Amino acid sequence: MEIKISVPEAVELIKGLQERPSRIFEMATMNVQKDVGNYLTNLMKAELTHILGREEYERSDGETNHRNGSYARKFCIKGIGEVDTKVPRDRKGEYQTQVLPRSKQYENRIAEDISMMYLAGISTRTLSMLSKRLIGRALSHEEVSSANRELTDAVEKWRSRDLSGEKIKYIFVDGVIFKMRLEYSVENVAVLVAIGVTESGAKLVLGLQSGDKESATSWREFFRDLKSRGLDGSSVTLGIMDGLSGLEKVFEEEFPNSKVQRCQVHVARNVLAKVPHKIKKEVADDLRSIFYASSKKKADDFYKTFNKKWEKELPSAVKSLRQSINACLTFFKYPEEEWISLRTTNIVERLNKEFKRRTKPMEIVAGENACYRLLAFISLKMELSWRANPIGKVRPNLPLYQIHTK
Repeated sequence: MEIKISVPEAVELIKGLQERPSRIFEMATMNVQKDVGNYLTNLMKAELTHILGREEYERSDGETNHRNGSYARKFCIKGIGEVDTKVPRDRKGEYQTQVLPRSKQYENRIAEDISMMYLAGISTRTLSMLSKRLIGRALSHEEVSSANRELTDAVEKWRSRDLSGEKIKYIFVDGVIFKMRLEYSVENVAVLVAIGVTESGAKLVLGLQSGDKESATSWREFFRDLKSRGLDGSSVTLGIMDGLSGLEKVFEEEFPNSKVQRCQVHVARNVLAKVPHKIKKEVADDLRSIFYASSKKKADDFYKTFNKKWEKELPSAVKSLRQSINACLTFFKYPEEEWISLRTTNIVERLNKEFKRRTKPMEIVAGENACYRLLAFISLKMELSWRANPIGKVRPNLPLYQIHTK
């Protein structure tokens, strides 16, 4: 394309650019949009010519269909913006162009970018406001939501993927509550989460499923779904969880070769909730001595000392610990280098924290599928960070490790 400009026009243009330098880019963009629109229009004209078998205004014997004008259509292209095109029509209405996607106003790459920005933390309404500057066309928040819905099939394939190739030895489980829109009401809905640890120490999210975190039946169905997808239940030797009602029993029934490790953080919270504020720190230090003892024998000794010291003054706290102590010390049966990771549900709590952080700007999640889309993205993102820190590979020079092993 050859652009011709006279000297006076150039002088006026340069003066205008001195006042507003960004104008040159606006002008360049406008020219590109116009040329691309013309190119697409001509391409569709050629497409119709090929279908009809004759050039414009050309006549032939036995012709049954004719050109019938055109209609205007806008289409948004990544890196160019919104272009104006004219889509030709035939009299019989048989022509459907393959140049522009049917019923779409922007190309797939834009939809992919919108979805990625949404998943990364930008709300649909914010994206709607920013879209004019980002892609050259203002999108309604309904269009943004529609683009995100296209991810649903991919997310469902990931949620229901085959697990038979994963040799899982430990499972961390927990549930997280979301405010979710269900038809015409907003409800608190729990999503059950399971993180598996392979024999090599790698961590991965095994499943996400809506359910009642306080219901043993919901957990049983969740575990059975994991096994129906190929998870070898006989290889699972430990489940790490908090004290949710009925969960421990269901886990041991569904994974008969496993034991249960109760999260020490949750147990400590329950015990300290029954302790007066002025002696909380002293009791917390005594609990820490039990939980981070260097051996099972020392932990038992510290526990006996705890009972003698506090059973008269804090009977409720002592009883609370007594009910959970055995499940709190299960980790001693496993390799020592893994102890620091097996004591608590910190891994799944960290994932849940990311879930909450991402959904906080939304306040209300727009349904179960929308929730799964967000959680799947966050899960895959977390798995990437976990690769650098597999279970059992904690470096002994880490300050946290040194504190816990003293």
